[in-house]
Amino acid sequence: MFDLDGQAALVTGAGGGIGRAIALRLAEEGCDVGVFDVNEAGAGETAALVRAAGRRAVTAIGSVARREDVQRGAAELVRGLGRIDILVNNAGILRTAKFLDTTPEIWRDTLGVNLDGVFHFCQAVLPHMLAAESGAIINMSSWTGKKGVLNHAAYSASKFAVIGLTQSLAAEVGEHGIRVNAICPGIIVETQMREAAEAMNRAQGLPDIEARAKTVPLRRTGTPDEIAGVVAFLASNEARYMTGQAINITGGLWMS
Repeated sequence: MFDLDGQAALVTGAGGGIGRAIALRLAEEGCDVGVFDVNEAGAGETAALVRAAGRRAVTAIGSVARREDVQRGAAELVRGLGRIDILVNNAGILRTAKFLDTTPEIWRDTLGVNLDGVFHFCQAVLPHMLAAESGAIINMSSWTGKKGVLNHAAYSASKFAVIGLTQSLAAEVGEHGIRVNAICPGIIVETQMREAAEAMNRAQGLPDIEARAKTVPLRRTGTPDEIAGVVAFLASNEARYMTGQAINITGGLWMS
């Protein structure tokens, strides 16, 4: 366990799936949690679970792709929590298509959530961390942010960019005691994104999840809890000499 007692974390896309698992793990570690999601019902459910774990929870509703939503939501969460020590930019979407079938709307929507959302929230929260001269930011990339994948042009482009943003920001704010790292999940099940991805893959004639799991050295898919554990580590003092890293959590599917 990682001792994060008394800290406040803001988790985007926390209304379900990986984001909810992260919010709950941080609550178990002692954090109060700010829940940001476009889904009001999901955000409320996560907040209730955080409170059931004995920690405070505050919610804000909006899209990470809309700067005005982020500015308003971040301000609400900072007021409700009193501080932000940990920012987890987890919100994301996946739209798969052959490159020539990738419409400008798919491209803009994907980069708007996956990349612009990270940009917007980092700009909204960093002033509070700079004032405190401390903080930890964890950005959600993907193993496809290190290797381009068939029919994933927009998604891979957004996730490669998240790693570049993470490294650049880490170099800029390290002198202020702020660490910035990224996580690169592999095939993670038990999420709405995975369910949608599998439907898109079937429609495009791509291998199903069972077939892809057989290509993973550990011979299985991952779970949201396994992502949440690494987030807790990166947020903790145990990772105090780590910044600018992009950590694979892929069961060995990707190793560099």
